[in-house]
Amino acid sequence: MDNPFQALSDAFQPEYRVNLSIQRLDGSIMLTLSNERGVAAKRVITAEQRNDPKRMRRLIESIQFGMAIEQGGSAMQILAAMTDAGNIEKLGSKPVLRANAAHTSPVAASLQ
Repeated sequence: MDNPFQALSDAFQPEYRVNLSIQRLDGSIMLTLSNERGVAAKRVITAEQRNDPKRMRRLIESIQFGMAIEQGGSAMQILAAMTDAGNIEKLGSKPVLRANAAHTSPVAASLQ
C-alpha cells in the first residue's frame, strides 16, 4: 500500500514545510504548506482521499495547479500542459510544468 503521508511530503518538500494534523474524528487531516514567507496552502484531506492512491495523486496535482495559478501562471497553459504531458514539477519555489510523454497523470485522464 502506498504511504499517503510520504506522497505528500515528496510532492512538496523541500520547497515547502509539510505539516499534517488531525482535523476531525472521521479521519480527515489538515495539510499545511509553508515557507519563509508564511502559509502557502491549507487543505483538508478526507480519509477517502488519503486511502486511495489515485485520489491522493489527483489531490496533489490539484494543490500544485492552484499554487501555480496563485503564483501567476496561466490557467490555460498549465491545464494544457497537464493534459498533454503529465506532471507538475518544481523548479526553485515556483511550480513549473514539464512534458513527460511516457506518463499520463490522473488529471489528464479525467479531462479527456
